[in-house]
Amino acid sequence: MNFEGLDPGLAEYAPTMHSALDPVLDAHLNPSLLQNVELDPEGVAMEALPVQESVHIMEGVYSELHSVVAEVGVPVSVSHFDLHEEMLWVGSHGGHATSFFGPALERYSSFQVNGSYDIRQIQSLENGILFLTKNNLKYMARGGLIIFDYLLDESEDMHSLLLTDSSTLLVGGLQNHILEIDLNTVQETQKYAVEIPGVTIMRQTNRFFFCGHTSGKVSLRDLRSFKVEHEFDAFSGSLSDFDVHGNLLAACGFSSRLTGLACDRFLKVYDLRMMRAITPLQVHVDPAFLRFIPTYTSRLAIISQSGQCQFCEPTGLANPADIFHVNPVGPLLMTFDVSASKQALAFGDSEGCVHLWTDSPEPSFNPYSRETEFALPCLVDSLPPLDWSQDLLPLSLIPVPLTTDTLLSDWPAANSAPAPRRAPPVDAEILRTMKKVGFIGYAPNPRTRLRNQIPYRLKELDNEFDSFSQVTESPIGREEEPHLHMVSKKYRKVTIKYSKLGLEDFDFKHYNKTLFAGLEPHIPNAYCNCMIQVLYFLEPVRCLIQNHLCQKEFCLACELGFLFHMLDLSRGDPCQGSNFLRAFRTIPEASALGLILADSHEASGKGSLARLIQRWNCFILTQLHQDMQELEVPQAYRGAGGSFCSSGDSVIGQLFSCEMENCSLCRCGSETVRASSTLLFTLSYPEGSNCDKTGKNYDFAQVLKRSICLEQNTQAWCDNCEKYQPTIQTRNIRHLPDILVINCEVNSSKEADFWRIQAEVTFKMAVKKYGGEISKNKEFALADRKELRSPEGLVLCPSIEELKNVWLPFSIRMKMTKNKGLDVCNWTDGNEVQWGPARAEEEHGVCVYDLMATVVHILDSRTGGSLVAHIKVGETYHQRKEGVTHQQWYLFNDFLIEPIDKHEAVQFDMNWKVPAILYYVKRNLNARYNLNIKNPIEASVLLAEASLARKQRKTHTTFIPLMLSEMPQVGDLVGLDAEFVTLNEEEAELRSDGTKSTIKPSQMSVARITCVRGQGPNEGIPFIDDYISTQEQVVDYLTQYSGIKPGDLDAKISSKHLTTLKSTYLKLRFLIDIGVKFVGHGLQKDFRVINLMVPKDQVLDTVYLFHMPRKRMISLRFLAWYFLDLKIQGETHDSIEDARTALQLYRKYLELSKSGTEPESFHKVLKALYEKGRKIDWKVPEPESQTSPKSKTWDGTMETGLDRL
Repeated sequence: MNFEGLDPGLAEYAPTMHSALDPVLDAHLNPSLLQNVELDPEGVAMEALPVQESVHIMEGVYSELHSVVAEVGVPVSVSHFDLHEEMLWVGSHGGHATSFFGPALERYSSFQVNGSYDIRQIQSLENGILFLTKNNLKYMARGGLIIFDYLLDESEDMHSLLLTDSSTLLVGGLQNHILEIDLNTVQETQKYAVEIPGVTIMRQTNRFFFCGHTSGKVSLRDLRSFKVEHEFDAFSGSLSDFDVHGNLLAACGFSSRLTGLACDRFLKVYDLRMMRAITPLQVHVDPAFLRFIPTYTSRLAIISQSGQCQFCEPTGLANPADIFHVNPVGPLLMTFDVSASKQALAFGDSEGCVHLWTDSPEPSFNPYSRETEFALPCLVDSLPPLDWSQDLLPLSLIPVPLTTDTLLSDWPAANSAPAPRRAPPVDAEILRTMKKVGFIGYAPNPRTRLRNQIPYRLKELDNEFDSFSQVTESPIGREEEPHLHMVSKKYRKVTIKYSKLGLEDFDFKHYNKTLFAGLEPHIPNAYCNCMIQVLYFLEPVRCLIQNHLCQKEFCLACELGFLFHMLDLSRGDPCQGSNFLRAFRTIPEASALGLILADSHEASGKGSLARLIQRWNCFILTQLHQDMQELEVPQAYRGAGGSFCSSGDSVIGQLFSCEMENCSLCRCGSETVRASSTLLFTLSYPEGSNCDKTGKNYDFAQVLKRSICLEQNTQAWCDNCEKYQPTIQTRNIRHLPDILVINCEVNSSKEADFWRIQAEVTFKMAVKKYGGEISKNKEFALADRKELRSPEGLVLCPSIEELKNVWLPFSIRMKMTKNKGLDVCNWTDGNEVQWGPARAEEEHGVCVYDLMATVVHILDSRTGGSLVAHIKVGETYHQRKEGVTHQQWYLFNDFLIEPIDKHEAVQFDMNWKVPAILYYVKRNLNARYNLNIKNPIEASVLLAEASLARKQRKTHTTFIPLMLSEMPQVGDLVGLDAEFVTLNEEEAELRSDGTKSTIKPSQMSVARITCVRGQGPNEGIPFIDDYISTQEQVVDYLTQYSGIKPGDLDAKISSKHLTTLKSTYLKLRFLIDIGVKFVGHGLQKDFRVINLMVPKDQVLDTVYLFHMPRKRMISLRFLAWYFLDLKIQGETHDSIEDARTALQLYRKYLELSKSGTEPESFHKVLKALYEKGRKIDWKVPEPESQTSPKSKTWDGTMETGLDRL
């Protein structure tokens, strides 16, 4: 507030006269204040003093509720309602701060902020309170502890502050600048120039900063640059106060008269839509303060210094009946504030009193206030004083509660015995590679641990807990998170930690030390990552899917083939299935089956992930079968049952389909037989098995046979009886599939108990078989041993830990009988010797299936659970990636990939690890199929194509398609640039320290892709300039950075060359496969959003060519100005311009570095580049201010090529 023109008597209040520490009664104290105050002999009581009794409050009408004395006789300089707690803060002219809790105004805290100057503004934050004085900014906790104390220059005269976001503050006053301060680093980050005499009041909306000047003006400034956009000359004298709400700005102030400044009774009101003044509002009081109180309407509260208050509408007429009086104890009101809930008004007067007016008997200051912490009551006063100088003073005078329980400090001897820390075992890799010289061993560092850091384990952990398990030592912690000590770290849900650089500095190698590619989990509906990996590591599926290509825009088989191609090219770097999942979301059947999750449900793990992935498994097999059918016949989807009937077959059908014969027998003797096929089976468990606690043994083969040859009683239509009758339905199998897919259907405690009981029975039988004994009431007697041994001492089976929680066999044997029956049994390597090789018996209808993958549901209450896969990776994959031939089981947990023991793949602790899907494959499966991959993408994809846009004309063509004579060859250069739009905004959270943490990055979609020729007579001319049509909702077109405008991607109204994402994707895939080299700026992000995996030797990125280690990345605009003397990206970005500029920069790089033969000379060029950038703050100068330091004539081939368009 500006105090010019106020009562001159206020000048008598010198700050030194009103120090909060001075107990002497002020000479200006109103004697009426002392009527109910008892003064002790040493000074004045400083407790809050009630000034008058509370009055009855009428609902909806503001009336005085309470009045208290903040500091006797010292004027109140500022008041502020806390935005986080139910508190009112008051600052005085003596630099003292006081807080009051709740509508009863109970004193909460009181402390000195500044001993020399008055407090001019208060701002509440989450962790404390900001206080602004003349040249000091202090951040203090609500109890009075100092968090930081920022001293400004002594010449500063600060009056106002404005919190622009959680960590940025603007501070202004009577000087020619405004300071921007970072609250995290407590440093000045910017200094904005303003006109003299400065700024005393600041407000903010989502459009402007509003700055009030003592000259009577109000300036509207840009939120980013702080430049003046508009200015209102409100008053000829001085500005007293103003406020902004919606599209209205109201101000009060002083006008110049012959005798000096006079309070103007006309409020100036401005319409921010038209940026002009509307009819001034005449009021009946002398306005000193005003605030909008938008409860039901946009009411204005106008307050005078004498205590009069009037409510009126800013666009209406003021009514004298709407005036009420505050009745200050002192002669003047000094401050006024409104609570966030608009239910309370606070007034501070010149005698140190605070008046609270409310519109309800029990008001709240904030809509949602957090709970306030109160200090514990002090018990010192109730205890007798003790003189510690007396040696004979009995300590029994200290009161101790009488208790019969053991004291906390009375530790038993067993719990306090010293236990030395044992040295950790030496790494096995060190022992294997060690060379001994005498008694000293030397070995290379395997670099499996941090330097000079050796973790000590205070106790031996069970083998089932991995060394990284975060086991809480307190049993209380285990009760709160019961799964924390059971779920191994590698099985827990993995998340990506995003930084300012996004994913560039995230260490994926920490989670995946193999050469196989993981999948990123942050994409919507990425819960199916584990199943994508399972399908990829089925060699026939991988090869046959990649050979498929069709014209359908959203074909899951095509998109899955593209994703498999990326997984083939990757050398350990993670991939993402964004395009595949984009096509998945467009299929109506997926939505009908509930397979498309909302982001909130996916993040919280709502719903059963096990059921979800089993439905997805059934859906994807059926959908791939339909997409790849040789005869394209219209077919209805029957994904829920997994059965289908078609006149054409597909490679998916050849691999997964099982021909069945369904027989329905009515009690009348009528029998109906029909043939069908299924792609998978669902386990059907024995009736009442959950109630059988005696441990009855069921082999997995028995349950599987019962599930395949299912027999059930049900009501069905009988043609003979011509009505529904009880029938016996049986299912017999005619043909065994090559890949046996099983949904486990462990969806309740009933099925989980069955698996648990069978695992216990199987474990006991294995122990008895090898000579162990089982104790009824105690743990297994051999649990302390590492291995089971026969009486002769020979090791016959794995360790006990490998036998726990195992019911699932690694192999099963299936045989078709002559009477259309099916024999199923568990198969081991010992059976191989007894029955002979499985290949030889296939002629007799015998098939041996080996377990290839298990998909499990990890139960974790902290993260909502996740899905992981155990996959047996075959020889061909290791041969391609690592050059070795062997098989190995791996755990695939999104981008975490880790080799595991094979027994871990079949161990299911039903407390946290529940089986969902099983994949068994026939032995020697790969030999049955042609596994050659023939690239289906041909050069014709680069030729001219029709646009999807209806309004496109030839005059709008921005590119010339390649001719057959111009087809790119290996090593040719292609300039590339892409523009993107935003589909989902970034999700972030603010930590308690004020820093920002990205939870989920923004989801981008490619909107425009441009490729320009990199050599030849048409160098620089685009041959691809495709706008990508999208069916998903765009939340931000990013026009300033992308040049994409609303309507450009709509086929109905667009005038651009509009294509599908698949069409443009095929063009880029062809260029990658042919071996061209892409030149661009920031290609890593472009290829990531397009969802392409490009070999590193085919990428020439100018952002890295012109980069020095540990330095900032340089923008294309700055590089073009510095090296090419080009001004690009003026108002918006243009991908043609950017791609062409990147090509020119690459040519310049070859020139400066002599094609890479003179790195030292090029290093000097980069050093000069960075020095120049720092000097001009990396901003390209305006055209008239400075020319490029590297300005010189450049070959005009590019410009000549453009003329041909």
